[in-house]
Amino acid sequence: MTAWLAPRLRLLAGIAALMLALQVGNSLSGNALTVWGVLPRRVDSLPGILIAPWLHAGWWHLLNNLPGLLLLGWLALLGSLRQFLAASAFIIAGSGLLVWLFARPGMHLGASGWVFGLWGLLLARAWFERSLASLLIALLVLFYYGGWWLGLLPSQGVSFEYHLFGALCGVLFAALSRRRRST
Repeated sequence: MTAWLAPRLRLLAGIAALMLALQVGNSLSGNALTVWGVLPRRVDSLPGILIAPWLHAGWWHLLNNLPGLLLLGWLALLGSLRQFLAASAFIIAGSGLLVWLFARPGMHLGASGWVFGLWGLLLARAWFERSLASLLIALLVLFYYGGWWLGLLPSQGVSFEYHLFGALCGVLFAALSRRRRST
């Protein structure tokens, strides 16, 4: 059991530690790191596609994203560690690229695209995998985070685009990676 559990806990702790360390650095620098967010359709902002999910506009922003990321991340990690890493990479890159291409002007950053991507992934797995485990996880996610669908709607001051594109990428990853059932 320890061989299964330890790498997952280390990964989640590492993600949280990195985000916390970056926020400390960002706070001490007067938010100088936020320039690495995504500015739609600006070529010099392309690196932000991969960097923005790790940065936040402030402590409140980080502390709003981190619990959902850790809980949904843990639920996604109940499956394969490799699958979680692939899903996370797909969600981060896909949602970042879609934000860069289609979002409203302004700085977009934070882990909410990743969080909504895991949310969409866990809900969609119930449909595509049709296993008891994925259904129970989807019901748990729906019970605790069912109101998140409101985050997919346009809102002032919030990058609903990251939410929407993250959820879309999570669902798309679930569809593309579903296990083929033999007939």
